[in-house]
Amino acid sequence: MTFAYRVSEYFRPFSLAVLFGLATALPIQAADFDLDALIAAAKAEPPITVYDSTGKIVSIGENFTAKYGIQATGQKVSAKAQLEMIIREAQANNVQGDVVMITDAPAAIAQLIPQGFVESYLPGDMVEKIDASYHNPLTVTTNANLWVYNSEVYDSCPVSNMWELTQPEWSGRVAIVDPLLKGTYTDWFSQMAAHGDDAVANAYADHFGKPLATDQASATAAWVKAFGENGPLVTEGDDQVSEAVGAKGQAEPFFGLMSSAKFRDIEGKDYALAVCKDMAPWVGWTYSKLGLIASGTDSPNAAKLFIHFVLTEEGIAPQMADGKVPTNSDIQMPDDEPSGLASVADKLFSYNSESGLEDFDTRQDWQDFWRLSYRR
Repeated sequence: MTFAYRVSEYFRPFSLAVLFGLATALPIQAADFDLDALIAAAKAEPPITVYDSTGKIVSIGENFTAKYGIQATGQKVSAKAQLEMIIREAQANNVQGDVVMITDAPAAIAQLIPQGFVESYLPGDMVEKIDASYHNPLTVTTNANLWVYNSEVYDSCPVSNMWELTQPEWSGRVAIVDPLLKGTYTDWFSQMAAHGDDAVANAYADHFGKPLATDQASATAAWVKAFGENGPLVTEGDDQVSEAVGAKGQAEPFFGLMSSAKFRDIEGKDYALAVCKDMAPWVGWTYSKLGLIASGTDSPNAAKLFIHFVLTEEGIAPQMADGKVPTNSDIQMPDDEPSGLASVADKLFSYNSESGLEDFDTRQDWQDFWRLSYRR
């Protein structure tokens, strides 16, 4: 199968704007950055609302309000719903979400930024702390999905290679979020094909003892097809994956792929969950959370101040407890983060934003490919 390069006429001019580096960004002037002046300007503006796909944004908003005396209300909104709300609000000149914390980076790159609905802002005092690859658009955290197993049943991970999940032993026994419902999964397929295909092919050779021979467009496509044909359990969200894998008392629990945030279920729901720390070629993969400001906000300085706040350890701490890794290199992950993500960070397949536009443009192709490959 060869994927067609597909961009609708509606999106093509905006996609090209991103391709040539024309994404809207507020000026960065490190030498002129004055946090006290920004705070003073923010205090003179109306309250702000912040959209994020995690409920932890509520406490972050409360912490911001307590620190600065500026009302910030955090609202949990799915990435898909954020896109629709931001576009509709901008078109109606009725901005309700002043700051957007969005995990659908490809859609934001292709749809929101080029049309001027949102802007990317990096505070001047953060320029040297955050790697340049995270500057524009601003990435606040990298989030991880991890391969996991039931530690009550297994003393160690029962899977050592991703290709094992295409074999009869694991037919119908692997739980993942439905790639047709969550764009980050098809983005993962796209990213592997673009940046990790050799590793996928090498993993095949290591497992089967022979080179991969396939009529698919890539080693990644061959794995996706074989994995889908092996009948994994597809769920509506990470909660169901966490339960399928981690619930105690099972004789043959599912193996699974889920957000690192769900490791809080170990304590909250008494689940038995552990990361598959030596799985080849990766123990999981990351995706990016962007921090963007609505172009039509009535509180641009308060929005900038909030962006600055979530780039600090004090601001982002509630999400770090869920395994969200800050892009600010001065911040270290807490030792008690339940997934132990920091110990496997070098074994994760990392999102590369350079091909974010391609992820968006081929998303429908990967969804169609998954739909054709999947067997219940």
